[in-house]
Amino acid sequence: MESIDRFEQIIGYTFKDKSLLEQALSHSSYANEKKTAGGSNERLEFLGDSVLSIVVSDYLYKHFTQVAEGELTKLRASLVCEKSLHVFAQHIHLGDFLRLGKGEENTGGRERPSILADAFEAVIAAIYLDGGMEPAAKHILRFMPEEIEHGKKPVFSDHKTVLQEIVQKNPEEKVEYVLIGEEGPDHNKRFVVEVRLNSQVIGKGKGRSKKEAEQLAAKEALELMGYAAQ
Repeated sequence: MESIDRFEQIIGYTFKDKSLLEQALSHSSYANEKKTAGGSNERLEFLGDSVLSIVVSDYLYKHFTQVAEGELTKLRASLVCEKSLHVFAQHIHLGDFLRLGKGEENTGGRERPSILADAFEAVIAAIYLDGGMEPAAKHILRFMPEEIEHGKKPVFSDHKTVLQEIVQKNPEEKVEYVLIGEEGPDHNKRFVVEVRLNSQVIGKGKGRSKKEAEQLAAKEALELMGYAAQ
């Protein structure tokens, strides 16, 4: 487990009350095992969920003025679901800083999506309680996909699956994704991935996570192959 100071550097926020961050990073298994005074991050997770929802709702309402309520609801749901929060947590290496009980530690708790997503919400609540809504919103909005930042409604497509289905028509073909580089500081890192067909590069992508980079590489490959990627 790395130091709290290091985590503050990554998220770009320094706590006045360090105990709030310590609690946000403490899983129930750790709190129960160590009998910590501050307890686990479960109550903070409850509050963080609400702060996250209002910040994302406010942002979407102001930036997507022509989008109907039903579509806004779907868009918000895609941004605050466990899958998305897990990816956001990976961006800030949250798993490296979690305080886990021995059982969770030994069974891969640092990489478990549900634990990371819950801790991500707890960190939001800790920032909110320590500094108010403004720093909490600033922290949340830096994770919004780039198309959201530019006021464009994203199309959620699994380009990797589409590419795999096309390639599988020829059993001898093999697709693999290779991480070829990383750019930027820890709190704003970009991953560069190539997708290769039988060792030949057919697409390249850059994203805030390896998964996003892989999807963008697959999208480029589909376009180069003449398929209209959605």
